[in-house]
Amino acid sequence: QVQLVESGGGLVQAGGSLRLSCAASGRTFSRHATGWFRRAPGKEREFVAAISWSGAVTDYADSVKGRFTIARDHAKNTVYLQMNSLKPEDTAVYYCADRESNGGIFTTEGSYDYWGQGTQVTVSS
Repeated sequence: QVQLVESGGGLVQAGGSLRLSCAASGRTFSRHATGWFRRAPGKEREFVAAISWSGAVTDYADSVKGRFTIARDHAKNTVYLQMNSLKPEDTAVYYCADRESNGGIFTTEGSYDYWGQGTQVTVSS
């Protein structure tokens, strides 16, 4: 059973930065794609960023392009989400998701098989 554990969330002022981590364990397949999603209070969960197995292909929601960067470290089985220039509207619970994949990226919730429990990010104005 794949387990994903997010960390790095917290409270930050607008304009600040945070780096989220998603550590994976129990994976039996070697190639996989990973994504980050978020759910703001009173809203549906939405796509934030995704990365391919190789790390060469990434995609971002328009709302975070130019501010967030997704990256993976194969040696640590960890995917990161670097969040800069944070805004109050970035406040949400952030989730990482994972699935087996030989290539490509996925931007919809239904494409993923495994989910973490989430980490809270709060941006104050």
